[in-house]
Amino acid sequence: MEYNNIIDATVKFVRDTLKDAEGGHDWWHIQRVWTNAKLIAQTENAHLLTVELAALLHDIADSKFHNGDEEIGPFTAGQFLRSINVDVAVIEHVQQIIRHISFKASFNKATFHSTELAIVQDADRLDAIGAIGIARAFTYGGFKGRELFNPEIKPNLNMTREEYKNTTAPTINHFYEKLLLLKDKMNTETGKKLALQRHEFMEAYLQQFYMECGL
Repeated sequence: MEYNNIIDATVKFVRDTLKDAEGGHDWWHIQRVWTNAKLIAQTENAHLLTVELAALLHDIADSKFHNGDEEIGPFTAGQFLRSINVDVAVIEHVQQIIRHISFKASFNKATFHSTELAIVQDADRLDAIGAIGIARAFTYGGFKGRELFNPEIKPNLNMTREEYKNTTAPTINHFYEKLLLLKDKMNTETGKKLALQRHEFMEAYLQQFYMECGL
């Protein structure tokens, strides 16, 4: 199958699979990550097919919507890519990116790295910060029935991986436990530049939030 046909088939598969997904992890999230990944890849020496497929499939079966199963995503992606006869090495690389892209993966010592992972990870992290990141955080918090803000519950800045996976803290805490940390975790120069403005927007948002709370 030709490059463009592989991408077109993958887009259709992802759109169909995520048609009823939670608003922060739906097709439009995927499209933004895909767009940013292609942008970042322009300044990196990367295998573009791997980048595009990993960006498109990185949330095809997110573990937090599947009882914490961290292998269902790589498995689902692999099944699909084999069905359209993608090269085995590309499939395995995409699966490794899906396994290692998430923020919670950063709690463990890195066991896999590639330029393609760095690109897609930056693209995904960009969508977790700025105006879109704020919207996504509150959308997911609402989906999970979490409080917006509770000044009596302080952010946990020393969480373990398991604590992060199982947290039920208010959404505002998530800014300090993850979102505000992402600027300094970007891998690529393009990612770092794009993250800075989004980070500053979040800081301004929090100042406004606290002002409106009378704090």
